[in-house]
Amino acid sequence: MDTQKNAEIIARIKYLMKEMGVRQVQFAERIGVDTSNLSKYLNAHMPLSESFLNRLVVNLGVSKEWLLDGTDLPFGKTQAPITAAVAAPSGTGTPVYDVDATAGIASGRNELFASENIVGWVNLPNMSPNCRIVRVSGDSMAPVIMDGDFVAVREVSNPNQIYWGQIYVIQLDDFRLVKYLRRHTDPNMVVLRSENPNYDDMDVRRTDIHELLLVQHVLHINTRL
Repeated sequence: MDTQKNAEIIARIKYLMKEMGVRQVQFAERIGVDTSNLSKYLNAHMPLSESFLNRLVVNLGVSKEWLLDGTDLPFGKTQAPITAAVAAPSGTGTPVYDVDATAGIASGRNELFASENIVGWVNLPNMSPNCRIVRVSGDSMAPVIMDGDFVAVREVSNPNQIYWGQIYVIQLDDFRLVKYLRRHTDPNMVVLRSENPNYDDMDVRRTDIHELLLVQHVLHINTRL
């Protein structure tokens, strides 16, 4: 594994630690490795081994494609329908909102995540405590996200730190979109890309993006809530 790829994988591992809100000691315990060895991996003092990477995949449920190449979703696509998730008491677990992430114009995060829009709470594995679950309509991201699927999203605290190739909910002046974010040749621009090849790429100025929500899980729905 070359130095550049090694550094990129380490950056994604540190991203996972930040998302889980744990320090190296807790993270090492979670994946079943010695703390000192984890430190050596993260500081590039020891090359990443296949065994170590497989521990991340098995113990955290991380997508190996994302871990190695930054493609796919960090935790892949959840195959079980959301109705099969364990219902949680009100105020615990992950909130489910009766709103469409791609509908509405010029409505901000506060309106999208208003408490009156919560229709329930669920417990799902490997879910960040900061996630919220919303519905997606349309087929521009099919077959990764189908019309009526739900996505678990997390607010991006630093909009300048973009994980290229990941799926985001993007708030523009007039509408919201669910798209892949890709690099543009102009650093002041980004490319919004659909999964469905029938949709063309969109070139958007960074300054026109008001909010970014990272899609961390895609939840396939086959029955309505």
